[in-house]
Amino acid sequence: MSSSSVSKRIVLVLNLAVVATQVLPIRSVSSMNKTNAYLYHKCSEIEGKYKPKSPYEENLNFIINDMYKDTFVRGFVYAYHGDDPNTVYILLQCRGDSYGPKCGSCLTTASSELRRRCPMNKAGIVWFDKCLLKFSPTAFFEKIDDKNKFYMYSTKKVSDPASFNAKTKALLTELTTKATRRSDKLLLYETGEMKLGKMKLYGMVQCTRDLWFTVCKTCLDKIIGELPKCCDGKEGGRVVSGSCNFRYEIYPFLDTVR
Repeated sequence: MSSSSVSKRIVLVLNLAVVATQVLPIRSVSSMNKTNAYLYHKCSEIEGKYKPKSPYEENLNFIINDMYKDTFVRGFVYAYHGDDPNTVYILLQCRGDSYGPKCGSCLTTASSELRRRCPMNKAGIVWFDKCLLKFSPTAFFEKIDDKNKFYMYSTKKVSDPASFNAKTKALLTELTTKATRRSDKLLLYETGEMKLGKMKLYGMVQCTRDLWFTVCKTCLDKIIGELPKCCDGKEGGRVVSGSCNFRYEIYPFLDTVR
């Protein structure tokens, strides 16, 4: 399935979830982050299914259990385990402000949910608010995954879409530059805010940390270029792929703002 068809199929469904968030009367940062909302998933049928107690299932169980110790330290893991044709490649990326126990908890939720929604599938991907989990029998590290992609946006529109769109793009572009700047601590994640009169615009960009910083920039530049198609004049929106994502809102939505 192409990325465009994925976007077309789910944008209306996911839009309802975003609207529900927008009308909640509680707008504090702590209240917004008590939940780790399920966003979307995709089961891949091309790689086929595995059988119960098969070598593939054993390798999948082993590598998920082995990932926990790294999530508490790094908030990100990519690894593989087993020999062909039962090798399992897996990637977990927690949101930049969801580290330690929060990341471990999201791994538990995501691994359980993905196997429930894609029973016995050898490959699949699931997104939650605070993490992404993907596994496959085919190596996918260090490559941009834009086939798995979806949009989310608010149905509320701003009064001056042209100006708001330009400022949103400017903020996300600035955050991309900071997130992909070469440094000793390359997290490929950045957050920030911009004053819009009496309001503030909050933004976040992130890539999975298997990508080189130059590849991350390419990934983010591409999805930011989809702003007009995704979120034209919307008060909040996201473009989320298997390798990078951005989000912007007119309210704080992170545990911490860097």
